[in-house]
Amino acid sequence: METTLTKHERNLATAIHASTFSKFFIPFGNFIVPLVLWMANKKDYEFVDHNGKQALNFQISLLLYSIVFGFISIPFFLGFFPDILEIGFFGFERLSDYNNLNIHFDSDNFNFGPWMLPLGIAGLVHVALFVINIVYTILATLRTNEGQLFKYPITIKFIK
Repeated sequence: METTLTKHERNLATAIHASTFSKFFIPFGNFIVPLVLWMANKKDYEFVDHNGKQALNFQISLLLYSIVFGFISIPFFLGFFPDILEIGFFGFERLSDYNNLNIHFDSDNFNFGPWMLPLGIAGLVHVALFVINIVYTILATLRTNEGQLFKYPITIKFIK
């Protein structure tokens, strides 16, 4: 397939994969920029169409996984900090304690035990998703620039 692809096709497909890093500069840039590049060129080039779908499906899948693990970790977070649910937590009766910096931790109220494992697992999953995103986006960018078809792992096909 390398001989039938033009340099322009490979550059466009590479730009689509690399543009997912725009999320570090533009909110939702990992969806908007590849979507614009893909929509503008999908009818002209089959290689660009395939890679655009792959990049967008991968980014949408990672967002979905992050949201699911975030929702799973919410009950554990609220259980770890039970004072957040108190009505007086944000009230004025404790304001003088914060102004005078009388901050202390009561070891009886500070529940480290059973809540740390699920929160730690959820944190590790989010870190793993971030690393997977970086590594596989770089791999896709390099392979696409060489003219190879690349398929991301753990991807749900939203766009077919």
